[in-house]
Amino acid sequence: MFSKRKALLAIDQGTTSSRAVVFSPEGEVICTAQREFEQIYPRPGWVEHDADVIWATVRATAREALAAAEKAGWRAEAIGITNQRETTLVWDRATGEAIHNAIVWQDRRTADTCAALRQAGHAERVSERTGLVLDPYFSATKIAWMLDHVDGARARAEAGELAFGTVDSWLIWKLTGGALHVTDATNASRTALYDISANRWDPDLLDLFNVPAALLPEVRDSAGDFGTAEKTVLGRELAICGVAGDQQSAAIGQVCLEPGEMKSTYGTGAFLLINTGAKPVRSKNKLLATIAYRIAGETTYALEGSVLSAGATVQWLRDGLGLIAKASEIEALADSADPDSGVYLVPAFTGLGAPYWDADARGALVGLTRGSGRAEIARAALDSSVHQTCDLLDAMAADGVEARSLRVDGGMARNNAFLQRLADLTGIETVRPASVEATAWGAAFLAGLGCGLFASLEDGRKVWKADRSFAPGGDADRRAADRKGWHEAVARVRSDAV
Repeated sequence: MFSKRKALLAIDQGTTSSRAVVFSPEGEVICTAQREFEQIYPRPGWVEHDADVIWATVRATAREALAAAEKAGWRAEAIGITNQRETTLVWDRATGEAIHNAIVWQDRRTADTCAALRQAGHAERVSERTGLVLDPYFSATKIAWMLDHVDGARARAEAGELAFGTVDSWLIWKLTGGALHVTDATNASRTALYDISANRWDPDLLDLFNVPAALLPEVRDSAGDFGTAEKTVLGRELAICGVAGDQQSAAIGQVCLEPGEMKSTYGTGAFLLINTGAKPVRSKNKLLATIAYRIAGETTYALEGSVLSAGATVQWLRDGLGLIAKASEIEALADSADPDSGVYLVPAFTGLGAPYWDADARGALVGLTRGSGRAEIARAALDSSVHQTCDLLDAMAADGVEARSLRVDGGMARNNAFLQRLADLTGIETVRPASVEATAWGAAFLAGLGCGLFASLEDGRKVWKADRSFAPGGDADRRAADRKGWHEAVARVRSDAV
């Protein structure tokens, strides 16, 4: 069906690392390259990235992966880009230089601004048009903060001298030598400036958030023409044919193409996304309506729950506490814990995401005794992602959306004990695909669709294969006690706790 040597390059620009993965059209990984980079914490609750480091690591990994693929006899036909969403960059159109560090999606510096907008009665309008909640997670208040805190930035933005973009836009600009300032509909839908029903930047929201329209990129379908990477950048010209935010890309990689099909990705954060079809579902339980993808002008929507810390919690155990030397050690350590220890870790390092949306909550270890040790803390760290997933599923059920099975991916999905615990506490069959590279594969697949290697999204079903299913088990009373203990722990860290 396909020429054996045709391949697809996925650029997967994440929160803690940049990765490049070359796939065969059958979804097999040919080679990968990855580089971690520094997380910048100027103040508590603030998270930044160096924009130049993002670009340098992307360029380096892409060149490395392309070279390895060529050596193995494969040649990439197109690039697909997937990226950490909501992270905000503003740069000079003339020089291509960022005016400030990127403000990361986890950053909470605009919590007071969001609170003031809620107090003024704007939350319903924002939710109705964007599907989002008023929260510092999204790009709009980050843009305004940057314009108001960098000398001269607002005047330059209004004069058309600056450009805003989420990470995909920044990478496309750099790859094409500044030829294109574009994004795709999935990333646009995460800015709090985009009307997801009308599929356009919303003038009223631009006024509300004080963001000049001259900053904004053109919004395109998720598969199609995003320009050409210059030869000087990657060593040869290469078309960019697919773009999607990381969670939407993972949903495509997991072939969640029909209403009711659901996936959960466990990376830096954890993101549960269910396809809702041609119309957005407006949540009454603080979940997000978002664009799943836009192909050939047709928009498909999703309902999403966002957890701010999942893999980041494991990273904290490694880098912050030194409890483990590498992330892969956590499975065995957690497995040795006393299952009745009653220890809970609420990883509200930068607040709580869905369904709480409490920007001022902070993390806590609850239930420690003299008998608590490294193993109990490790188990509590893994369980925190399980409990937060349960919270999202409970909110979806309250919105009338029931899950029968859950497809999982991301780095934590390699952990068998974690997935069994997930199945036990959610009561839902948990299915791991043969490749947990769903996010990168989704971008590669979109690139293949955009360059004509695939005829339709449904071609993805021919590639997807299950590796293992985890059936729910365990005792119902213990599950209820675990959930009760978790909710009590969360109540202690809420900003409105007495």
